[in-house]
Amino acid sequence: METLVKPTYKKPGPDDFFKKLQKEVQEKVLGDKRIQRRNVVKTYFLLFLYLGLYASILVFGNSTPLLFLCYILLGFSMIMLFINAFHDAAHGSVFKKRKHNQRFMYVLELFGSNSWLWAKRHNALHHPYPNIQHWDTDIKQSDLVRIFPDSEYLNQHRYQHIYMFMLYPLYTLNWLFIRDFKDFFGTKDNYIKRIMKIPKREYYKLFAAKLFNLFYLIAVPIMVLNQPWYIVVLGWLCMHIFGSLLGVIALISTHVDETAVFPLPPPDGKMDVTWAEHQMMVTKDFSADSAIANFLFGGFTHHVAHHLFPHVAHTYYPYITPIIRRYAQEYNLPYTCYPAIKAVRSHFVLLKKQGAGENIFQHGEL
Repeated sequence: METLVKPTYKKPGPDDFFKKLQKEVQEKVLGDKRIQRRNVVKTYFLLFLYLGLYASILVFGNSTPLLFLCYILLGFSMIMLFINAFHDAAHGSVFKKRKHNQRFMYVLELFGSNSWLWAKRHNALHHPYPNIQHWDTDIKQSDLVRIFPDSEYLNQHRYQHIYMFMLYPLYTLNWLFIRDFKDFFGTKDNYIKRIMKIPKREYYKLFAAKLFNLFYLIAVPIMVLNQPWYIVVLGWLCMHIFGSLLGVIALISTHVDETAVFPLPPPDGKMDVTWAEHQMMVTKDFSADSAIANFLFGGFTHHVAHHLFPHVAHTYYPYITPIIRRYAQEYNLPYTCYPAIKAVRSHFVLLKKQGAGENIFQHGEL
């Protein structure tokens, strides 16, 4: 695997906006522990909602309409549990004690994936280096889609704004059956293996999680319910399709819109912006003023706040975002908040432009 120079950011100066922002947020927002407790309550609510909907499949699943309804709602709750509770736990921001956050992260094994790898990939690559090619593995996931301007161009990319519209509903199925195996066993564009070695026990945990996931979501309902096996499988497929549709809204609305920049560090890796300035450049909010969106998507609607304060519970972000907006205006820093529908549309505009065969995007001045 090729050796790359790790990007490093410029040291903040005495008038750095982020130093002042941190101080104000600490003094005015983070002292209210009631906001933290809301996150704990929401976390347990979403966990019990998921377990309750699974139990409903086994209790009411002999009715085919109720079987499909429960599977679809289970898909929605799976994504909400992941985006809100698991995501915060992976950043250590649900519970006070680290071990409690780490234990809660095993909900990702419940979904058939591997929490250790996800946390390493997300915290060691995406958050330090968002939108930087060869480092941000959350953006570069497959050759099927071309997002980075310097990625290899394939003829199929001219149609990516069309076929990705049809493939995004299969996002969680891809994660379950393809993406994890690429991360563990693949060599091409395997960013995680560039920076660390995957412990052997995680390989065993990966296969155990996937077998258990298929067992309790498919095999148990087939054994318990008076339903043909293919009806149960169709319900399970609906769970993934509808869950993916909800999840993709968050995943494509925060870093990869039509005005996104993808800065390339110089050969020595020394970038001309601070870490906080880079986060402001490459991160967007969506529907941040919507209570419904905030409940559904947690730290993704206030994603700028999340990238600046990744170890803070997402329930604090609605109080932090107005402060960020004020500093962005004062220091002439970029800040964007789209309505969710516009954010999704903007992403597909990006796909169409990046599939045109020309590097029409500026990388952003560093």
